[in-house]
Amino acid sequence: MTKIRTTAVRSGMLPLAVLAALVAGCGSQRPGDTTGAGAPSRTPAATPSKPADFPCPGESPTPTPTPSASTSGPAVPPTDHYAENHGFMVPIPLHGERRCEGLAAVGRVEDALEPLRRRGDFDPEHTRSALAALGYSAGNVQSYQNGSTGVSFLIDASPLCVEGTMNLDSTEADAFAGYPDHTGCDRPSGGH
Repeated sequence: MTKIRTTAVRSGMLPLAVLAALVAGCGSQRPGDTTGAGAPSRTPAATPSKPADFPCPGESPTPTPTPSASTSGPAVPPTDHYAENHGFMVPIPLHGERRCEGLAAVGRVEDALEPLRRRGDFDPEHTRSALAALGYSAGNVQSYQNGSTGVSFLIDASPLCVEGTMNLDSTEADAFAGYPDHTGCDRPSGGH
């Protein structure tokens, strides 16, 4: 009987010893210890690279603002998931050489439409004709009446998209690279 009892005590000591080691901690590194003594060497995790943007011809170099911790808001994700659920409707920005091509296209579009704006000509057909005269296929240019003194337009020159408005006050255009999970330049109405 004594032998059985000793085995039972020994088998009960193993979990107790493991628990004691966990409570005491293993190794010599403590949270916040940066001395390097006993610290394991780690390879930094790869972070996704941001596409390179550089000043395009005719553009002045301006630094891209980086959000600071105080202005970026809470680190907790929002509970309504609006941005996540509507991400398919956010245009893909242009980077690198494509960004320069987009800025050049925007300049040409604004220059072509400015004479119509100054004359007060907000006919969608005239807008479409002016944009087609830039070399865009008439089938890839859409224009819509936007009130009595405004026109909205969209040019599908995939992989480059140009959209904008023209009204009494200004002609504005923006270039982008389409939408996620969608072909073409028109804004998708449904997502994933």
